[in-house]
Amino acid sequence: MTPPELSVVVPVFNERDNIAPLVGEIVAALRGRIAFEIVYVDDHSRDDSLAVLESLKPTVPELRVLHHVVQSGQSTAVRNGVKAARGAWIATLDGDGQNDPADIPKLLAARDAAPAEVKLFAGWRVDRKDSGSKRWASRWANRIRARMLRDDTPDTGCGIKLFERAVFLDLPYFDHMHRYLPALVQRAGWKTVSVPVAHRPRTAGVSKYNNLGRALVGIRDLRGVAWLIARSRRTAVEER
Repeated sequence: MTPPELSVVVPVFNERDNIAPLVGEIVAALRGRIAFEIVYVDDHSRDDSLAVLESLKPTVPELRVLHHVVQSGQSTAVRNGVKAARGAWIATLDGDGQNDPADIPKLLAARDAAPAEVKLFAGWRVDRKDSGSKRWASRWANRIRARMLRDDTPDTGCGIKLFERAVFLDLPYFDHMHRYLPALVQRAGWKTVSVPVAHRPRTAGVSKYNNLGRALVGIRDLRGVAWLIARSRRTAVEER
């Protein structure tokens, strides 16, 4: 079987009402444009997200479903999805429906126009549709992160990204690593680009994070990523 050019990886936890609409939008955005697959990773949801995913497989041949037997978190779900993916390039989306799959072709166009050393195209939510407190917390976190990591990325937490699979799998793995992908890719010797994308309000389900909990974990992770960058002697390698 010929592998697809693109794998769309979507981690989900208790998102049963957002699954079918998002799968439909991914298909509408990509079918006929590029050979693709959709890899959903159910992080041991307590609702019937897994059953909803299984029910879609007969009518969506591009859909593959992975299931964590123990809840393991978003970063682990993304990494397991990327490991299972067959495409050389990966697009990620949050499972809550706030990222617009129609932006994936925009990221692909940016990739096609960019130099080969750019390996990650990060979505940039220029018009956030979250609550005021969540937007404030995100701006605060992004400013601290940018000052410490100097990754030149205005919105590292945006769920929609496009990156090369091999580059991602060469990155150091740790919980919450998905929030630091631009800095980690740059640490590996590659370049990253931020691309303005749409952002939508959540229409079903509830957020899985609170601002205080995310901030406390973020401070610890930020210190760790800064240490990794300071101790790095890595560089990108090309075969000529």
